[in-house]
Amino acid sequence: MAVTPDNDNAPDEPMVFIIIGKAYETDGDEDGVDIHVMLKAPDDDTAVREALNALAEEGFLEADLDQIGTLTDIPSDEPHASAYQGALEGEVAIIRFS
Repeated sequence: MAVTPDNDNAPDEPMVFIIIGKAYETDGDEDGVDIHVMLKAPDDDTAVREALNALAEEGFLEADLDQIGTLTDIPSDEPHASAYQGALEGEVAIIRFS
């Protein structure tokens, strides 16, 4: 008989990560674009890998990722609220700041 162990460390809600950094669209771009990337992932390594892949698909050549964390509350302000909902649905949301 197989028994599923009870793991107190397993989250009840999906883990939605937010990654904060700067992305660069051209080789000589010194300023870059401030970004927040929100996505659902099983761990931080996967979150970073998927964020970098999504940034590359959007045309960014390089990225400096400064911080990573999980969201414990649903954001109430836009554009983060929509990005959070997209992350729950499996999207990788990239928020660009000018």
